[in-house]
Amino acid sequence: PKTTVLRLAVKFFPPDPGQLQEEYTRYLFALQIKRDLAEERLTCSDNTAALLVSHLLQSEIGDFDESEDREHLKTNRYLPNQERIEGKILEFHRKHVGQTPAESDFQVLEIARKLEMYGIRFHLASDREGTKINLAVSHMGVLVFQGNTKINTFNWSKVRKLSFKRKRFLIKLHPEVCGPYQDTLEFLLGSRDECKNFWKICVEYHTFFRLFDQPKPKAKAVFFSRGSSFRYSGRTQKQLVDYIKDSGMKKTPYERRHSKARASTRTSNTDVPKQSVPFTEGLRTPGSPASAAAPFHSVHSSATPTPVLPVFAETSPSSLDPRAPYTRIPEKNTAMPAEEVGRKLMQQPGSPMLQGVGFGSLPVDHPQLSSLVLKSPLSLNPAFQVNLNTAGQGSSPLLSPVLSDAGGARVEEDDEMKRKRYPTDKAYFIAKEILATERTYLKDLEVITVWFRSAVIKENAMPEGLMTLLFSNIDPIYEFHRGFLKEIEQRLSLWEGKTNAHMKGDYQRIGDVMLRNMRTLKEFTSYLQKHDEVLTELEKATKRLKKLEMVYKEFELQKVCYLPLNTFLLKPIQRLMHYKLILGRLCKHYTAEHRDFADCRSALKEVTEMTSQLQHSLIRLENFQKLTELQHDLIGIDNLTAPGREFIREGCLYKLTKKGLQQRMFFLFSDMLLYTSKGVTGTNQFKIHGHLPLHGMLVEESENEWAVPHCFTIYSAQKTIVVAASTRLEMGKWMEDLNMAIEMAKKSTEKSDMLLENSVCNRSNRSSDEVSLEQESEDDIHSSRSSLDRQSHHRANTTMHVCWYRNTSVSMTDHSVAVENQLSGYLLRKFKNSNGWQKLWVVFTNFCLFFYKTHQDDYPLASLPLLGYAVSSPVEADGIQKDYVFKLQFKSHVYFFRAESKYTFERWMEVIKRATSSPARSSLLLPKGEKDSHTD
Repeated sequence: PKTTVLRLAVKFFPPDPGQLQEEYTRYLFALQIKRDLAEERLTCSDNTAALLVSHLLQSEIGDFDESEDREHLKTNRYLPNQERIEGKILEFHRKHVGQTPAESDFQVLEIARKLEMYGIRFHLASDREGTKINLAVSHMGVLVFQGNTKINTFNWSKVRKLSFKRKRFLIKLHPEVCGPYQDTLEFLLGSRDECKNFWKICVEYHTFFRLFDQPKPKAKAVFFSRGSSFRYSGRTQKQLVDYIKDSGMKKTPYERRHSKARASTRTSNTDVPKQSVPFTEGLRTPGSPASAAAPFHSVHSSATPTPVLPVFAETSPSSLDPRAPYTRIPEKNTAMPAEEVGRKLMQQPGSPMLQGVGFGSLPVDHPQLSSLVLKSPLSLNPAFQVNLNTAGQGSSPLLSPVLSDAGGARVEEDDEMKRKRYPTDKAYFIAKEILATERTYLKDLEVITVWFRSAVIKENAMPEGLMTLLFSNIDPIYEFHRGFLKEIEQRLSLWEGKTNAHMKGDYQRIGDVMLRNMRTLKEFTSYLQKHDEVLTELEKATKRLKKLEMVYKEFELQKVCYLPLNTFLLKPIQRLMHYKLILGRLCKHYTAEHRDFADCRSALKEVTEMTSQLQHSLIRLENFQKLTELQHDLIGIDNLTAPGREFIREGCLYKLTKKGLQQRMFFLFSDMLLYTSKGVTGTNQFKIHGHLPLHGMLVEESENEWAVPHCFTIYSAQKTIVVAASTRLEMGKWMEDLNMAIEMAKKSTEKSDMLLENSVCNRSNRSSDEVSLEQESEDDIHSSRSSLDRQSHHRANTTMHVCWYRNTSVSMTDHSVAVENQLSGYLLRKFKNSNGWQKLWVVFTNFCLFFYKTHQDDYPLASLPLLGYAVSSPVEADGIQKDYVFKLQFKSHVYFFRAESKYTFERWMEVIKRATSSPARSSLLLPKGEKDSHTD
């Protein structure tokens, strides 16, 4: 009929529409954002709304002209009540001079995608108690809103089944998410049709974003059918990516122009016909049988609840409010919104499967199960990155040529051919190392800025002053690195030549990006200098406030907190040390005449100035962090973090008692030696059995006297003990460190006595001549098992526990060296008796390998502590016929890892060797700068 009106609408809202390949498609997305803004679907702060409108103005009428802007705003309605913020709109528009319409579209999408209401279409509902709520669906899962505030997110990975029955919409979760008692949530919609419509939208979103292929139609039942036969029809995101990659699809020539002429000329120059009608919200479909369901099955489901992610302030970094709703993006130096920083939560390890009622079941490892979904707005999924590049150019720069096969589980063919498509210059692989480690670093910052913030806000556990101190210092750093990471990703993509067809210039360098960002990072030095205060105040508050202490301890048990929590607060300063080392390698690689050498050298100079300023602060912070970590894990000492105390070594020794040699965990500090045992306790802690002041202590080797290998005697004013190490090398380390610590203690006798008196608690009636292990009662053992089970996945990889089980020791020098030797990237892993290679994202930090399915995952699937492991190249008997493979072995445990290049292989070998073998012991108590010369 002539009265029919067609309305353009976006069906699926991807996490990052700015990465759409076609300019015209980005323009259509920008139109959708414009409509949502005008119809108050996309709610945001005044600053953000004004910024969005200013970019829309730039795309439609061009550069700023105040009189013409005002005239245009009078006749075009972008916002309800836009007159109220007209001044802000003009102020922002003035800053966009020279920005092209295409760039303006990109900025509109960049801002919109970070808003909580981006792509949200409300469906009115109520919960079991009758409370009015709104349901919505997005790429990450099903969302629940109260008003415009998101109160819950059910990630696809946590959902086992979606179904509806009449007006009731049901979400069945995996038992480990909510426990076995209430695993099904029920919502009531307005009618059966509304309920079914929402269910169908969920099915479509799940299929599009989560599956490799659209589900195949099921044969119709001969006699009876039950449930809905509804399927999403159309390509999935993965199929679209493959289509562009494989078909060599040609782009339609399109030049983005201003949508409207200046108000003064009133000429029409539009890209598409103007529309004044609103877009449709979704598709309405006829009814079908009264109930339908979509079960989901997941290999791994997170037991960590999805946080209601907080967002930040939109002012300058110095005045950030940790509870305020928006933030600024430093890279553009203008106020911008940031949505929940974790729009990364969508893809947890293991992809759930959609199966309608009566559908044929698929195994969980079926090819239809896709992990190719974007989780983070700044972290592109490797496979999806193909979509950003010119067709036919192969896979992403963010994956190695060896590791980029779509299957991921086994990689066997055409490695040489793949390598030829990629740069082979060493500088390229160094740049990739910067990218990989930056991704890990940003994830580490999110542990604080997203996850921990969510935990303390949810429980209202942190005082306002401490909230401000903590987050106003780390938020600006986090925001800066988000932009920095994006620059590195773009440069690596250009370096590989996949997008050079329509761009000029030589981008096979990284020095200019590093120099520009190191100069910007210098502005954040004042924030880094406050981290000492932040760490101290946080520790004081956890001791003072029981609620905060509980939240802190509970948070450390979550999978996302894969290291002790306060370790993440040290990351920003440690990252500067990494930049210094990486830039040093680049400068060493380049000749002085290389076009990138000058920028790399200048960037190295900039970061060296920062590290020099922060070096002493880092030494204090690392010591304080270690003391607080031990404080949490030791029973029997109250004030381990007393001023002046320094941690020196921790490790396992065997103490000679009346019952023979008993395993003990020893801790050496600058003023005392503690020894402990690990009992079956509810908190998995070590209990202190004895403490010996270093003043007046004497250490002697005594193998001959006691006929015990590698044993030595420790004489102190209180008592004498005999201990044995596992090897002669271990004995030498302990004796050297003890003697050096004793010499150091002589210079501060009075302080040492005071520290001991104030910190060590006499919590036992045992005599100081303890001669046997303390015995736990059966009640203690039984009552602690559930707690132990709960914590074992988290605490078992701390150095204290690893030293206990591996019968070794670690010094503070080892910790410092390990900090410098951190690495991330994709590797192929093979077990000793397996045939195939499994692709994993691997992070090496704190003497441990952490394994992830992809770099976008929020927590590791597993970890492998490397203390005690030896790293080497495979021998002929191992039967490994591949290049760039290294072997890790501890007793009978053997793993093989395959790297992408000679450089990457050598780097992994280097960092693992340096971090798992102790440096010269004589460097133990030297200043940081002198340590470097000893350990390089």
